[in-house]
Amino acid sequence: MHADAPDARDASAARRTGAALACCLALAVLPACAAGSHSAPARGQEAGAPRAPRAPEDLQEGYIQVIRDVLPSVVQVQAAGDLGSGIVYDDRGHIVTNAHVVGGEERHRVTTAQSSRPLTARLVSSFPEQDLAVIKLERMPEGLRPARFGDSSEVQVGQIVLAMGSPLGLSSSVTQGIVSATGRTVSETSGTGGTGATIPDMIQTSAAINPGNSGGALVDLDGEVIGIPTLAASDPGLNGDAAAGIGFAIPSSMVRTVADQIIEDGRVTRTGRAALGITGRTVVDRNSRASGVAIVEVTRGGPAADAGLRAGDVIIRMGSRPITTITSLTGTLATMKPGDEVTVAYRRGGDDRTARVTLGEQ
Repeated sequence: MHADAPDARDASAARRTGAALACCLALAVLPACAAGSHSAPARGQEAGAPRAPRAPEDLQEGYIQVIRDVLPSVVQVQAAGDLGSGIVYDDRGHIVTNAHVVGGEERHRVTTAQSSRPLTARLVSSFPEQDLAVIKLERMPEGLRPARFGDSSEVQVGQIVLAMGSPLGLSSSVTQGIVSATGRTVSETSGTGGTGATIPDMIQTSAAINPGNSGGALVDLDGEVIGIPTLAASDPGLNGDAAAGIGFAIPSSMVRTVADQIIEDGRVTRTGRAALGITGRTVVDRNSRASGVAIVEVTRGGPAADAGLRAGDVIIRMGSRPITTITSLTGTLATMKPGDEVTVAYRRGGDDRTARVTLGEQ
């Protein structure tokens, strides 16, 4: 896909210290995105329990304690020569990571913070649409323990966070920052190492996200995982070099939703992601400017077909949002839910038309 938004880079393709970013991702940040879905409170935590304020002089000790608590749950994942990170999800050896970290490989080498001797893990299932995957260790070694996942719907801008993983292959590394924004919608560019996913409700953070961090842990000062670092933005004005202090993490609520289904059913059966039911391509006008999405194929019995859309129609707007590219279409759909009704404006021949579409589930 090609986007007219700034590029962002895959944060997990490091092979060694100093290696260049291996995956360029198109970053599309859409305003007024829907808030993330609520997830259950972390184990051992009462819903709505107040959190004690932290005195400034206790902050350093708090960092140290959180790192001691969480690092035993963060691992390094190697697939097809590339390195990424992962988080131990349960005591049965399931590890959650990014889909673009594991790629199409079935077996992976996992290195823990306790030992440099690699373990073997197999792929349980991958869900590229959300850039998440679950792998499973053949055996659960001593000293490795599941992480505690928090409620990402409670994340606040300005909250201090730590990113843990294996940037540039440096295992058990930690960076610090704040939550810069929530509810971001980010689109990857397929064909360059990314999955091509458009991911809603991402957490933006100033904590450094470097190649190899992907699939690791974004943690609050209570030692709870609130997200999985996935992307680092790149600045076209700096020849595609990383833009300092702009990284993105998949919220823990979505991680839990996907991981629980994969572990229970072997695959994702309920995506919660809206679908229009078409295959399309970006239309470029005579001035080489993107001007809409042409429908190449309509899914029989799908939402678009039921609303009267057909191959050859060019979608130019959904609701109040202009549609100029495939990326803008998938980004708009990512902010919606199955069952939502939306007005789709489109061109057929020389006529502008509209249709009322009830969105399906991807």
